[in-house]
Amino acid sequence: MRELVEIAVDTLTVPSKERVYENRLSGWWLFDCHGFWYNIALIFPSFLFLVYLGLQARKTYTKLCHGRSYIIISYYGLLWIVSVLNLVWCSLQAWECTPAKELSWNLLSLFTASGMLFMEISLVTFLLQGNDASGLEALTRTFVVSGIIVGVDILLKVIYVFGFGVPLFIDHNETTNRLKWGLWIFYKLLLTAAYGSILFIHHSKWREKLPARPAFYKYISVMFCLNAIALFACGFAANGVGFGIWLNDLTVIFYHSLYLPLLYVTFLADFFQEEGFHLENVYYSEMKDAGFFDADWESYE
Repeated sequence: MRELVEIAVDTLTVPSKERVYENRLSGWWLFDCHGFWYNIALIFPSFLFLVYLGLQARKTYTKLCHGRSYIIISYYGLLWIVSVLNLVWCSLQAWECTPAKELSWNLLSLFTASGMLFMEISLVTFLLQGNDASGLEALTRTFVVSGIIVGVDILLKVIYVFGFGVPLFIDHNETTNRLKWGLWIFYKLLLTAAYGSILFIHHSKWREKLPARPAFYKYISVMFCLNAIALFACGFAANGVGFGIWLNDLTVIFYHSLYLPLLYVTFLADFFQEEGFHLENVYYSEMKDAGFFDADWESYE
């Protein structure tokens, strides 16, 4: 009789322990909200990229001091700021599913998205100016234009999120908010149209007005495809199709984990990987046909 009682107690105790373990596991921040693999797909690449920037920081600093380019210094500084902010956003995904953290999550998402959008707009705006201005003038003009556009974007998002309560930055189990997905459709449509227009001009008779650097158009092609896919994903989600949510999450992962490394590899890596202390001559000679960095180039002639 005692053995039967012990067996019964063990039978009841084991599942209880398993349930306790599962509850603890599900309560760990890495498993919350979208799940373990979603969080890992966001955090791991972002963390590795930041580690890479840190390991290269000393050598990069030396090259920046000798390069004396306001343009490279500015974009490198922005890259650091946005990368740190993006890693924080990727690491705090659990806030999205925590009602008490809704305000913090919205603010964090707003600043992260605005920082990355500023880099997108400023980079394209600067490169499209060609040789209409010197390096410092073009940089100033670029930051002013980009700041105005991003400022308007922030204002509109603040009105919708905090004024009308539209959950723009909350996606878990969300398929029916047509206003939210309608806003994202409009947003993605603008970005897709902007990148698509550049590609169209590149293949038209007006291509001479655009930069001559091939890497620029590879970058534009990638961003056009990513935003076009995100546009379709938002359209599906607005109509209650679960596939749209999944596809949108996939584009979010690619954007937040790979965009900043893509930007670095495409536009900054060549400058920092060249050996010697005359890096600006090598970099500017490659960019001369594109018609920018003229002020820096003329100083060496």
